[in-house]
Formats: sequence, C-alpha cells, structure tokens
Amino acid sequence: MGGTGPVHETLAAMPLVDHHCHGVVTGDLDRAGFDALLTEGEPGPRGSAFDTPVGLSVRRDCAPLLDLPRHAPADAYLTRRAELGTAEVNRRFLRAAGVAALCVDTGYTPVPLTTPGQLAEAAGATPHVVVRLEAVAESVAASGVEPDEYADAFHAALEDAVRRPEVVAVKSVAAYRTGLDLEPARPTGALVTASARQWLRDGGRLADPVLTRHLLWTAVDLGLPLQLHTGFGDADLRLQRANPVLLTDWLHLMRGAIPVLFLHCWPYQREAAYLAAVLDHVYLDVGLALHHVGPARARAVLAEALEITPFRKLLYSSDAYGLAEFHTLGALAFRRGLGELLQDRVDSDDLSLPDALRIAAWTAGDNARRLYGLSSAEPSADPSAHPTTTERPHSRKV
Repeated sequence: MGGTGPVHETLAAMPLVDHHCHGVVTGDLDRAGFDALLTEGEPGPRGSAFDTPVGLSVRRDCAPLLDLPRHAPADAYLTRRAELGTAEVNRRFLRAAGVAALCVDTGYTPVPLTTPGQLAEAAGATPHVVVRLEAVAESVAASGVEPDEYADAFHAALEDAVRRPEVVAVKSVAAYRTGLDLEPARPTGALVTASARQWLRDGGRLADPVLTRHLLWTAVDLGLPLQLHTGFGDADLRLQRANPVLLTDWLHLMRGAIPVLFLHCWPYQREAAYLAAVLDHVYLDVGLALHHVGPARARAVLAEALEITPFRKLLYSSDAYGLAEFHTLGALAFRRGLGELLQDRVDSDDLSLPDALRIAAWTAGDNARRLYGLSSAEPSADPSAHPTTTERPHSRKV
C-alpha cells in the first residue's frame, strides 16, 4: 500500500464502506471502449486516456493484479485484461478494494452494468441501493401523466422506489442538469404544474429549475439521506455551477430534516468542509477525485477536506463507474492518502495514535454505517465503537 506505521497498517486491513459507487461493465471492452470509460473527458485526437494521471495509476497500481509488472504498457495491459475475461477482472479488482458494503447508484446505465447484487457478490460485500431522483421523475414523465397530476405522481413513485429494504439514500444530479444556483424556497403547486406542462410537452431529460427544486423538496419530505453531486464531473457539467456553497440558503431552510451528503466536491472540498463545519446536517466525501489525482496527490485533497471538517462528517466513496479498476484505485488512494496524513500527524505529536485510528475508522466506514443505518453484521472498523452510542441513523418516513 505504501507507507509504514500503525496507521498505515490499520488502514490497509480496514474494511471500507463505499457510500457511493456504480456498477461495472459486464461485457468485454476493446481499446476504444476502455478509453471511453477511463476518462471523464474526451481523449485528444493524438492521445489516449492512458496518457492521464488516472491512466498512469491503472498501469502502475492495477497491472500487478492482472499478473503484470508495474508500469506495464497500455497494449500489454489491455491484452492481459482480455485474456482473463471481464468476470475474472471484475472479481480481482473488486476483491482488492477491500469493501464490506457498497451503496450503489442505479440511476445511470448508458451501458450494461452489474446490478448491486452482482457487484457486491464479486466484491464479497453487502449491497445497498441509492435511488436517483431524476430517473424516477423521468419515468413518471414517460408514463403519460397529466401536468396537474405530476407532483403527486412523482411523490408516489418515489415512495414506491425507496420502499425496498436495500434502499438507504436518494441522490440528485441537479449540478449537471440546472446547476446548484437554484431559488431555495419550495415551489408552489401552480409553478410545478406549469413547469411540468412545459416539460411534458417538450420531452427530454429533467432540466427545469422549478421541477428540480420540487424534486429536492420532495426528497426532504421523504426522510432519507440525500446525496448531491458537486464539483468534478464530465463535460456535461458547468463546474462553476456545481459549487456546494450555492445551496447555502436552501440548506438553512431545510436544516433539521435530513442529512445532506455532498459527493466528490473537488475542487470545492474546502467549501464543502465549511458547510459541514457550520451546519449539523451536512457531510461530504472526496470520491471520484481520489482515483483521478492518484495516490500521490490523494493526501493533498484529503488534507484540504479535513482542515475544518468535523471528523464524524467525512465519508469514503469511490464513485467508481464502469471499470472495476476504479474500485481498486479509489480504495488505494484513500488508504494511502489518509494513512500518510494521519501517520505524519501522529509522528509530529499533533494527534495521538488512538485519535488517529478513530478518525480513520470513522471515515473508512463507521460514519456511513451510522448515517445510513447499515446492518450491524457489517463489521465496524473502530474497536471502541459501542452499540449504546447516542447517535442514531436517520429514520425514513415511508
């Protein structure tokens, strides 16, 4: 894993809870297909997605799991990947991640992906589900609902979608669709109906600001933790509109209702940390960014996220999508980056070793277990964790 010392050793063996991820591909990939999944952007006409920081991480840190030397050439890597087959590749990388539980967003499937159960079986983990709000809204729109029935139909469909016991949270990609610079107040019924009429007439994906506000407030009423994409994403995103501080007024209006979890955050991890520091119901992770910056820079991102974030408010996620390699790389970057950060603070007497191990355990999984009410059968990484803690998972209202 890199690094020595008790914090590194403990983190290396610690079971993780990946509180936000996606499935991985089930079919074989050619060079173009692999390149497309390896980057959030578009490879240049004279380059490959391997010619990126994450591409170097794949060749360096993933190659040994395919029985190749570190820094194996891209062609050799892809040839060996094809020889092993997708099922074996997925199993190797998912097992290497060392996760005890996976909270899987099932709302984005432009290519065939594993189900949460299939993903968890390959990883040797427990599956949980995160319901994407926009996917539910778009299914309601496709059902032929009338504009004046849309609000009630969406609420009913969402309640039905989260009623399954494996569902632990809901998620919105408003940052992609409208940006987060939304009016904070709950929209009136008349506004929702008027906007629904326009959307249902024009079709397409949900990208109306009024309906997005309605979607977020419906999630508040539902009572489950709400995950929100912020920061880094693909070219469909306008990064300046994905800053979590744009939601400050809304967060004040709905405070006390449900936990809000800012996903990814980079380069706004400091802004998200501020919100987590001043608002009791705000939490964050730096998933996705970690495997894209790689283990060498993961420490810097985690250090900024932890500058003022209360230690019970930072969670681990990979946001791995499509490639099983991302599950491995996300876990590796997290373990190495947090291990270096905490071990150095122990060595300089800034932290005691028990404090460092507790912070590691909380971030690695116990914060997620508490927030989502995950099964006690999934082992806690914190040896001091006690079942009589006064903190309780948020309860659903459905």
